[in-house]
Amino acid sequence: MAVIKAPTEDLKMLARLMRAEAEGEGKLGMLLAGNVMVNRVYANCLDFNNIRTIPEMVYQSPGGFEAVQRSYFYQRARNQDVRLARRLVQGQRFSPAENSLWFYRPTGACPEEWFGQPNVGRYKAHCFFSPTYADCSEVYR
Repeated sequence: MAVIKAPTEDLKMLARLMRAEAEGEGKLGMLLAGNVMVNRVYANCLDFNNIRTIPEMVYQSPGGFEAVQRSYFYQRARNQDVRLARRLVQGQRFSPAENSLWFYRPTGACPEEWFGQPNVGRYKAHCFFSPTYADCSEVYR
């Protein structure tokens, strides 16, 4: 059962964003980045109040993704990436990003916090940050 609504074109948009943000980190890296993206639609808290669709999440400003400013994001979605996106929309989550709302690619070590949110882990170049349960219980459903 889907955790968020994802008509075909929205699913393709999610797949394109996952690839544009994390393709260099392989399938798991893309799934982790995608967890963050789906969580932003799923949770209704903090910077993501009233973000209820994939396009709203993708183009959120401020707070959106740098990849939408690059032509690579606008290339056609690949079938393999759409399959990964579908897994996330259907509720699969991957550690350390299962409850994360942010990821960041620092030049060095991961900071302990990012904008007041605790670091919950790293995968290759990306650090993941999850809100506390008190700040956003909805992402822990």
